[in-house]
Parts: sequence; C-alpha cells; structure tokens
Amino acid sequence: MIISLINHTNGKLTDEEVQNTIRVINRQIKEDYEPYWSLGATLRLEGKAGAKPKQQEPSDMRGDAVLYLWDNVNVANALGYHERNNRGIPFGFVFTELSKSLGESWTVTLSHEALELIGDPEVNLLVAGPHPANPKQDVFHWYEMCDAVQAESYEIDGVGVSNFVLPLYFTGSEEVGGRNDFLGRPHDGKTLKSFGVNPGGYIGFFNPQTGDHETFSRKGDAEAERRMKIKLQAKTARRAIRYRRFAVKQPALKKVAGK
Repeated sequence: MIISLINHTNGKLTDEEVQNTIRVINRQIKEDYEPYWSLGATLRLEGKAGAKPKQQEPSDMRGDAVLYLWDNVNVANALGYHERNNRGIPFGFVFTELSKSLGESWTVTLSHEALELIGDPEVNLLVAGPHPANPKQDVFHWYEMCDAVQAESYEIDGVGVSNFVLPLYFTGSEEVGGRNDFLGRPHDGKTLKSFGVNPGGYIGFFNPQTGDHETFSRKGDAEAERRMKIKLQAKTARRAIRYRRFAVKQPALKKVAGK
C-alpha cells in the first residue's frame, strides 16, 4: 500500500520536516509494525492540487490511500481521523495545530493514524471480545491499533511515534510470555492485557445487548477522558458515525464507567 501524504499546513511545517518524519514512520512500519502484523505500507509525500483538501475528490492522491496534514480542523475538535470517501478510497486527516494544543507532537498523531489506516483501511472491522466492565458478556471491539495505548509514544531518530497493540491483544489469550503491545510498559506492575486499556487510553465497542456503541477508559483517568471527548465530540468523528452503520438503532455514543 502506498499512502500519499499531502502537506496542507500553509508553511507551518516545511516539506523537509515532513520528509524527515515520513522516513521515520516508514521505518516504524517496516521494522516495528510489519514484523508483528504482517501488514505494511509506505508513506510518500505528494504535491497538493489545491488550497484545500477535497474529501470527495482526492486529486492529490497518487497511491492507494491519502492522509492530509492540515493546520485547521475540518471536523470540530477531532484530533485526527480516517474514513472512506464516496469512492471507497481510504483517507484521513492529522490536525497539526490541535495536536500541538493538546501537548502531543503531530508526528505521534500521524504515526497513530497511519498505523490504524494500515490495519483497517476500509474502517469496517470489529472483533468479538469481553465487555471491559463485564467480562462474562461479549461485545464487538473496534479494530483500533493505537487507542488503547494512545498516551504512549517512543522515539526513532529523535522523532516521536505512537505505541501500538500487537495481534495477541485481540485474541483474549493470556499466553505465558505473550506481549499485547509494542512497548510493553508496565502500569501498576502489570503490562497491557488482551482487550485492556493503559492509562490515558480508551477502547470502543459495539454492545449488541443495548444496540449502542460505547467507549471505556480506566476509572478516574482524567487524561483519557480529555482525549476521548476531543476525539469523539464531533458529529462526524471517525468512530462516532462509522460504526452506527452496524447498530440496531441510532443512539448517541455512550461512555461506560471504568473499573
């Protein structure tokens, strides 16, 4: 997969800066992500055809998908999202100014969005697993590679990139010596469990008993709450609308109390 990257930051990020970050994220995909997921892609900087990105007419795209770096916010207060346009082409946005206001480098947000686009380009995958507050009940988890560990990042050549979960995370199998995320940072003496969430992160799922899409974070996790509200409050934020296609009814996205 070739992911076209278009720099619409109006000079706030130079193409040289973007190229350096692309090189780093391509290393992350090749050296860190692909060996676990067996899924790869290459980001490539392209020129822009106009002053603004056109979601339904991605003339800038010369690959298989497109990500826009934009200094504005085209979906109110959404940190970044990927979705399909009407032609079925995967596309997404990384809002650099908003990333800055949240204290997160735009490079980490770009890494997050790129890895999730690779993992679920059509944005239509769900995985059966336990309800985070009621393990005896099965729900359908959003197939997101970074949300559960979204507050964690690491550096490659001095550039920040996002942590991500590993395939074992979605299996519910607590194998001896198994690893569920790339960094494996312990919290309260324990590393991330399958279908679990680390501090600052959140997960989402469709609950067939209620017909609702719900989100979950650790109890009292103010950072996760802040991030989640910013990413989900827009009516067209990536997961708030997308998974309602599969819902029995059309409710508002719910937040489940963490435990």
